[in-house]
Amino acid sequence: MNLLETAWIPVRRASGQQDWVAPWQIAEPDIVALDSVRADFNGALVQFLIGLIQTTTPMDSHAQWQQWYDRPPSAEQLKEWFAPVLFAFEVAGDGARFMQDFSLRTMNVADKDFNDIGALLIESPGENTLKENKDHFIKRGSVSGLCPCCAVTALFTLQTNAPSGGNGHFTSIRGGGPLTTLVVAEPERPLWSTVWLNVRERSQFIGSGSNAAFQALHYIFPWLVDMAQIQPSGGKTAPVQVHPFHVFWGMPRRIRLDLGRVKAGRCSLCDRESDKLVIRYLTKAKGFDYKGAWEHPLSPYYENKPGEFLPVHPGPDGFGYKHWLGWTLGSQGDKKRVQAAAIVSHVLSGRRIHGKQFRLWAFGYDMDNMKTRCWYESTFPLYGLPERDREARDFVQRELEKWLGAADLAAFYLRSAVRSAWFSDGADVKGDWGFVDASFWSATESWFYRHLQQLIELAREDSDEEDELILRPLRKSWHEHLSKTAVRLFDADLVGAAPVERQNPRRVAEAEKRLRTSLWGKKLKETLKLPDEKMAKAGKSAKRVA
Repeated sequence: MNLLETAWIPVRRASGQQDWVAPWQIAEPDIVALDSVRADFNGALVQFLIGLIQTTTPMDSHAQWQQWYDRPPSAEQLKEWFAPVLFAFEVAGDGARFMQDFSLRTMNVADKDFNDIGALLIESPGENTLKENKDHFIKRGSVSGLCPCCAVTALFTLQTNAPSGGNGHFTSIRGGGPLTTLVVAEPERPLWSTVWLNVRERSQFIGSGSNAAFQALHYIFPWLVDMAQIQPSGGKTAPVQVHPFHVFWGMPRRIRLDLGRVKAGRCSLCDRESDKLVIRYLTKAKGFDYKGAWEHPLSPYYENKPGEFLPVHPGPDGFGYKHWLGWTLGSQGDKKRVQAAAIVSHVLSGRRIHGKQFRLWAFGYDMDNMKTRCWYESTFPLYGLPERDREARDFVQRELEKWLGAADLAAFYLRSAVRSAWFSDGADVKGDWGFVDASFWSATESWFYRHLQQLIELAREDSDEEDELILRPLRKSWHEHLSKTAVRLFDADLVGAAPVERQNPRRVAEAEKRLRTSLWGKKLKETLKLPDEKMAKAGKSAKRVA
């Protein structure tokens, strides 16, 4: 089974029919989306396709990129691109296997040393969980056999998102459960447009510092040789030790599928019949240990300390509009600086495709070390942002810093007021107050996007960035909505929803008064750069007296 020749990728055609295709078919115009049974598989497969095209395409100018965006390459062209790397995508055989450790062998290995194939899935209970009988929600044994297509997809998904797996079982290049952000066209367009939008010109991606010594294919596809040829025993792997394309093909886990002992039956995931269901695999510790200044083009990064940026990971609060700025334009806020994914910045600054609508597609696992808490996936509108120039995007960025700062401050005021209403001052109260913030951010989301669309419309190339008169109505409207929403949540959904006999009326009244005073106070207005109306009225009165 060769992944560049076999029809193994599940897709949905425009008719709604599910189909399985080979990578050289992805430019067919009626293929509109990936269609795996699992959302994380779809996320991994789109990264597989982007990585494959980025690694093999000869495209090296915007004119070429535009040409193949308007008229996708034929199946024959894609086969020509893939031909030089064809041998790197074999799944079976005695030698190199896709995403499998070159030196591991499954022959003459005791049965007890194998893992059940279900353990490839990221949410599967770990060894300690099974030992202590704590697999209450995700049961052991629910996945007994995977068809070769699902087995390979599960393997790539694990290597791409690899969480910490205990001593010597390392995380992916971006750590455990990284966030991925892509630019996609809307309304629904062929799958090719999604893949091609997120591919850069070849020389731009590689850069001028690529070491000629790392042009051998095993520096891109690490499973082609014994890992000792790339990473010394007990050592680590940094970006300078491999080819830049390696970021798409990282292999932190040493795994070998047992393809010698298979069975016939239905795949536990896709439910298709197969006479070669994979039921187990072999794994060992001490795979590639990725350290250093890795920068994956599909992930945003945050500043951990001055000069050090780390990949963003989804958190338990999910995805919301508070992430929009950092993941699209980057954020320079006082609390945390965020850099948008390199591909997102490239699309917004270099593509300039007029007359098209785009969205930001974000997805990833929320991991707590080795424990999977949730899979998050969402799309965010970009409105006319890709058609704006750098000056206009900077205009939007600076203004949104104020809006999000004000929203964060209003959420803090609401959280403090709820706490004061429920508990006396000085009480040692422990617990997670995230539900208050979640309620506030959710209730203000639709208004944010209404205001955002208007702001982007204002940010035309000939707009005056310094014209506060243009921005003031939007700022006042946003301030009013934040304040009214916080008070409504306090009165109706949070504090006011509790039975009266269980509350302290005086404490509630005082908390609400402080909330209103804060929301319409000086600090929140200063954050939005709104004039203090009381001071303005006092100034007018002084003039009249004079």
